[in-house]
Amino acid sequence: MPFDTKLTRALGIQKPIVQGGMQWVGYAELASAVSNAGGLGILTALTQPTPEDLRKEIQKTRTLTKKPFGVNITLLPSMVPPDYGAYAQVAIDEGIKVVETAGNSPGPVIKMLKKEGIIILHKCTTIRHAQSAINLGVDFLSIDGFECAGHVGETDITNFILLSRARQSLKIPFIASGGFADGQGLAAALSLGAEGINMGTRFMCTIEAPIHLKIKEQIVKSSENDTELVLRRWKNTSRLYKNKVSKEAAKIERESTTGKFEEVGPLVSGKRGRQVFINGDPDYGVWTAGQVIGLIHDIPTCDELCTRIEREAEETLSKISSLIIPASKL
Repeated sequence: MPFDTKLTRALGIQKPIVQGGMQWVGYAELASAVSNAGGLGILTALTQPTPEDLRKEIQKTRTLTKKPFGVNITLLPSMVPPDYGAYAQVAIDEGIKVVETAGNSPGPVIKMLKKEGIIILHKCTTIRHAQSAINLGVDFLSIDGFECAGHVGETDITNFILLSRARQSLKIPFIASGGFADGQGLAAALSLGAEGINMGTRFMCTIEAPIHLKIKEQIVKSSENDTELVLRRWKNTSRLYKNKVSKEAAKIERESTTGKFEEVGPLVSGKRGRQVFINGDPDYGVWTAGQVIGLIHDIPTCDELCTRIEREAEETLSKISSLIIPASKL
């Protein structure tokens, strides 16, 4: 039975499931598969080397699905920042209706997109940042708990608390991100006030994800203990898969007497991480993974996964409802 939430109504999707933006993963093949499965697939803008390449990827996605899909634009510290405005303009020109934003100082990009009536789903790791995003006019918030992959923020608040704080204090709808892989998680998120869930690592481990099969198999073999936090020393904490490279980077970060980023820079290079997904060697470079890897035990298609999550969530909520015994009328 389809879910009817503020998220599904606003985005025109059947299942309250969003595939979050992921560097080197969010291509047309995955985004279209998620959208065809009833969720919202998302292309990662900065995975494309130029705005014109993003345009081509959007057009390619339209040949693979007639369902809604979005674009992710993440603004991160950089010595040579990309032309975020140009990427946003391509999304506007190509008629994209939903954009996921994240990162630092997103105001100009959000203003640009909102002027064109685009729905903004903004990712935050703190309630303070969420309030700031509301002031910028975003439509939905993606509340990202400490369990998540990639940039976890600096406050270490997990979703059980963070989602409840969002329910208590935010005036616009939100979805839950970080630690979600199944229907029980979706049911929990809905119970805590969310309108849906965002999944990244779980979608990496699907048939359609454009990464090497050996990496998917490595995720299946891993536990919730197989992630590593790095770059906290420089206020840019990231959760990565625990491998030889991330462990070496963490060791240097702990033991360095200079505190110079240059000591770990080559180890955390995104270019090396991209090669992991191509050559299938999980130890070749750093790559992001959330603690949710402990809940991933198979490599389904996106349709199988989303259908299963919907069914599990419905069964879970029905089971919980059955625990309520009506008070007897005396």
